[in-house]
Amino acid sequence: MDIITIGDGMITFDPISKGPLRFVHQFERKIGGAELNVMIGCARLGAKAGWISRLGNDEFGRHILNTVRGEGIDISEVKLMENYSTSLNFKEIQESGDSKTFYYRQKSPTETLTIESLPFDYIKKAKILHVSGVFPAITEQNRQVILKAIQFAKKSGVKVALDPNIRLKLWSKEQARQTLTQYLPYVDYLLTGREELEILFDTNEDTELFGHIENYNFEHVIVKEGAKGASYYKNNKWNVVTGFPVNKVVDTVGAGDGFGAAFLYGKLQGWDIEKILQIANAVGAMVVQVQGDNEGLPYFEEVEMFLGKRDYIER
Repeated sequence: MDIITIGDGMITFDPISKGPLRFVHQFERKIGGAELNVMIGCARLGAKAGWISRLGNDEFGRHILNTVRGEGIDISEVKLMENYSTSLNFKEIQESGDSKTFYYRQKSPTETLTIESLPFDYIKKAKILHVSGVFPAITEQNRQVILKAIQFAKKSGVKVALDPNIRLKLWSKEQARQTLTQYLPYVDYLLTGREELEILFDTNEDTELFGHIENYNFEHVIVKEGAKGASYYKNNKWNVVTGFPVNKVVDTVGAGDGFGAAFLYGKLQGWDIEKILQIANAVGAMVVQVQGDNEGLPYFEEVEMFLGKRDYIER
């Protein structure tokens, strides 16, 4: 595999109408999960992606498994577990495209993924291991599973990417900080939002943030800034790569995952950081124009058309 991840997979119920969830009467079934979305994005761009996970042995679990297989992602380390239900979430979408998520993921089938059951041979054959703060937020056991996985990856020469992806509906700022800062010594690529970076280091002052960043041996620290684009840390300053304007934001969920997928794909191609972030910003802009967690994740030729580097022939 070029890139693998460890994470949950869920059935996502998207509302047919917008506004408060209590007034929504119909939903459309889709699939989601932060880490899974990144792998779908990587696979569509052209990387060989793999997923380590556990799902319920039910119709929803089988649907996720079949869909992910159809995306070309390796699922040899995904197992369907008896006596567990596949996790669910329901989305509430406002007219602006902003959304809220309501989770139903206890007890999670991922609790059967233990340190002892981690596929270490599978991990060491990858080029990049991607993890996020969502999976360790689900259960305390998951926190140790991820720690062990990234420690092993680092020792095996596998690059480690972390998106803090802090979900305060799943854990507190203090729990997130305590857990995720344990991971940082093993991280090569830190892909974060500004607010998450401030939670991690408990400060909003740039000079203090830079001091904390210098305590680690990161290859890249990237701050995702939505429509503004993204910044990368170098020489005690943020270097900005501007984003792309969109005509209409439909759904913001999955934009950060698409950005992360494009960043990781760019690293696999050996591109310079400015080109990587230009492509990642383009993917983020494309994702917000499509409703759904991963439906807007593009194929690479679509990114080239978006950037005007390939002709678009309608008919």
